[in-house]
Amino acid sequence: MASKREKIKLRSQKSHFHYYTFKNKTKTPDRIVLKKYDPVVREHVEFKETK
Repeated sequence: MASKREKIKLRSQKSHFHYYTFKNKTKTPDRIVLKKYDPVVREHVEFKETK
């Protein structure tokens, strides 16, 4: 059986920086938005899911 978790890329809204993480596609089918630390601009900013 295939995994329900998929690797996604979270891209910063203020810089080019990005994180990679996993998400469960069955529980969260929509694109996610998280506030995380961006070391380029040295503050917490929104990171949006990209493909």
